[in-house]
Amino acid sequence: MKRRFFPANKLLREIIPCYFIAQMDKQPTATSPRNSFARLWPWLVILIVLLFTGFIRFRLLDMPLERDEGEYAYAGQLILQGIPPYELAYNMKLPGTYYAYALGMAIFGQSTAGVHATLIVVNSLTIIFVFLLARKLFGVMAGLVSCASYAVFSVSPSVLGMAAHANHFVVLFAVPATLLLWKAVESNNSKALFFSGLLYGMAFLMKQQGIFFDLFGICFFIGCEIKKRPAPWFDLAKKCFSFGVAMLLPFGLTCLYLFFAGVFPRFWFWTFTYARSYAAEESLQSGIQVLCTYLKDTHILYLEFYILVIAGLLLALRNKTVRKQLIFLTAFSICSGLATATGFYFRRHYFILALPAFAILIGLAITSVQQLLQIKMARNASIIVSLILFAAILGRNIFIQREFFFQASGNQICQTIYRNFPFIESIGIARYIREHSSENDRIAILGSEPQIYFYAQRRSATGYIYTYALMELQPYAAKMQRDMISEIESNKPEYIVLVGCGNSWVIRPSSDLAIFDWFKKYSKEFYEITGIIEMPSTGEAIYLWDNDVKNHQEIAQLSEHYLIVYKRKSATKTVPAQNN
Repeated sequence: MKRRFFPANKLLREIIPCYFIAQMDKQPTATSPRNSFARLWPWLVILIVLLFTGFIRFRLLDMPLERDEGEYAYAGQLILQGIPPYELAYNMKLPGTYYAYALGMAIFGQSTAGVHATLIVVNSLTIIFVFLLARKLFGVMAGLVSCASYAVFSVSPSVLGMAAHANHFVVLFAVPATLLLWKAVESNNSKALFFSGLLYGMAFLMKQQGIFFDLFGICFFIGCEIKKRPAPWFDLAKKCFSFGVAMLLPFGLTCLYLFFAGVFPRFWFWTFTYARSYAAEESLQSGIQVLCTYLKDTHILYLEFYILVIAGLLLALRNKTVRKQLIFLTAFSICSGLATATGFYFRRHYFILALPAFAILIGLAITSVQQLLQIKMARNASIIVSLILFAAILGRNIFIQREFFFQASGNQICQTIYRNFPFIESIGIARYIREHSSENDRIAILGSEPQIYFYAQRRSATGYIYTYALMELQPYAAKMQRDMISEIESNKPEYIVLVGCGNSWVIRPSSDLAIFDWFKKYSKEFYEITGIIEMPSTGEAIYLWDNDVKNHQEIAQLSEHYLIVYKRKSATKTVPAQNN
């Protein structure tokens, strides 16, 4: 099948970095070797930080994809084949990350390594942007401390940082957007304001949680403009219009494209109609319990940083010269926190959205400590003592996570973090399907394991690449089950994989189980078992294929976590699709 590529990689590699780095890092030209060194040494430190995180991520390039990565990779794979989002894969996330994956895989290849190489680039750029934003607000020391903090936090298993989640792509755009917003407010630069809005719009397009960064930008800009005396109402309206248009532009163009691609109704249903029901499913009380559990589980990594941030804020409140910056950072932090609280799910990777603000707060804290120490000691001595304090705290954080960062393999980390999730097993299943089917064959996964589609390089017989929604207590669940059944019966997949892992379905006590009753009858008539993969609670998975399956125990006696691969029988009769 002919794959379609697009020239956006050239735009990303050449035009965008050149423009934004030039705009964000304008400094007076150095006229002496001493000034040259003063400008250069912070970037040498940043290079060391980038090499450190790059080494960790490069070591884990082949770490198995988890579900979200599988979804983005499969959608990106389809895009590179000329198939728009939401045509063969349904999900509630906005399509920005799909296109980011497609771009990354067009450059680095359609593989696990290609996905994680894309993450290295995205993470490295964000580290640089965090430095630039913190430096602009509180100086070079704050910038270096902030970027080092963000670098370590963003790769930590505590936020599932080793996986290329959409939140990495959200902050990639939200952080430079915030920097340009500050420049626009500070210097009344209309061009910076427009590009700030454009980047905020891109952050939202990556994932819905990006809307909180948009709200921050709007509220802070309008607040700053209103404070001007006399209030320039006409000028304010003109700036707000420019800012708003830029912010809406990425989403508007995407909607226009999806409309002409013929998938807009499905896109709107999944990303707004169903997403609204999904976001309302969890209660505030259960969300608080999840948050408290997360904070309890991760306090060993971050307790000293929490104390440092609180102390730094108290010290900064006494410094009138940074009051405006402090208000700016506080508002940014609040909106970042709200982004992590969407739907009260508080999943670990959601906290990536709060990491830039948290890291900059740490940068402010170290700067405040240095200024306090400078009262009683020389400036250079206060800087050294402050940096030693920061290095000790950050070094302890790295030491605690040393096994993940430097020792464990990708498979070992996957087994530790995602216990009883069939991410490693997906690779072997996909390999078998790819070797025993043709490129035009369809396959179906009864479960939430979209990474199998990506690995197998086979298109899905149903757009329901996740089955969580089918088990949720939401008004569309029954119809979704009927639709999935109809699509499978119509497309007659060559292989069907039944995922017998509870985490792939998340069945509630009141869930509708009709799809299981249907598959029991359907598979018995039209399919035969060709593979069984058992996942015992301890030890490696057991793979049985073809003839070995016949001598295996009864299906009812399988372990708690398993996958069954079904192959369509030859010369089977057609079954009419169920009515919706």
